[in-house]
Amino acid sequence: MSVQPIPQISFEDWLQGERAAIEGRSEYVAGEIFAMAGGSEEHNLIVTNVVGELRAQLKQQPCRVYPSDMKVRISSAEVGAYPDVMVICGDRAFYDGRRDLITNPLLIVEVLSESTEAYDRGQKFAYYRLLESLEAYLLIAQDRVSVDIYRRQDDGSWNLRSYADLNDVVELPTINARLALSELYDKLDFATKAGDAAS
Repeated sequence: MSVQPIPQISFEDWLQGERAAIEGRSEYVAGEIFAMAGGSEEHNLIVTNVVGELRAQLKQQPCRVYPSDMKVRISSAEVGAYPDVMVICGDRAFYDGRRDLITNPLLIVEVLSESTEAYDRGQKFAYYRLLESLEAYLLIAQDRVSVDIYRRQDDGSWNLRSYADLNDVVELPTINARLALSELYDKLDFATKAGDAAS
């Protein structure tokens, strides 16, 4: 996310602009618009792997998996964002009749980058926690094998569990699914990337 905001506009004006945009996307935070950078190959591979795994496992359940073109609205914080992946089970709550802005995700997944990691772990997670429907928040690093899952507890607190081995499996009991890290990182080659950087 860019750190240089454009002067304040209303949520409706932002949404109208996003719907009309041919290229480029932005996120909306309380009157400010922040341009979003394009994703790397690693980012796109991980998102594809997550969507593929979840879609296959949830096919017989009343759940839907959405990639990063679906927006989420957090009304209590005046935020409009594009999570990398969202899962909704049961009834979907849309902001309006256009059906491109959801308000009740059960699971949100973000793929971390050097420029977004601090925001995704900090303020963005604080915004997401305001979603009453949200039960799990999954963070996946793209430059190393590292996955964190935050789960909402019965008392409203959040529990963190971290994984750093390709043999690990992240359990997602709220949607009756599981994600093997070997599948999340399928086709990624960190050794090659490190070698490219050194040359």
